[in-house]
Amino acid sequence: MIDFGFDKIALIGAVALIVIGPEKLPRVARTVGHFIGKAQRYVADVKAEVNRSIELEELKKMKTEFEDAARNVEQTVSSEIHQTTSDLDAAWQSSVLAEPSIAGSGGHDGLRPPPEYKHPNKHWRAKRSALPQWYKQRNGIRAKALSGAARVARFRPPRNPAA
Repeated sequence: MIDFGFDKIALIGAVALIVIGPEKLPRVARTVGHFIGKAQRYVADVKAEVNRSIELEELKKMKTEFEDAARNVEQTVSSEIHQTTSDLDAAWQSSVLAEPSIAGSGGHDGLRPPPEYKHPNKHWRAKRSALPQWYKQRNGIRAKALSGAARVARFRPPRNPAA
């Protein structure tokens, strides 16, 4: 802002002391300091807003540059893919026309795509758990896994206490 040295501030203070008087000088100094603080905050806010707008403009420029670069890459890739597919189609047509016996020899003639894979949709866990517990017990469907020792103990013949 304005450059005030110590000698200029002392001169202004002496003139203010003479003009305003010693009783009112502290109140006037406080008021002037308050207004100077407000002015500094306002200037700082204006500077910050200008800096934000400059940064926003720079970001917008960078955004447009990146979008243009991405568009150029996309166009290049799509043109290369187009050219490659047309070259492959031309090569495929020339090979099919040159050797018709190869195209008809297999079960697939090359013109139709192979059938899509269809999932069998088997839900054996859901079907198995949908059975009621009483039905499983009656028909001997094992609901819990047995350890080896438990399986042996289950099927072991009973002991004879007389022998």
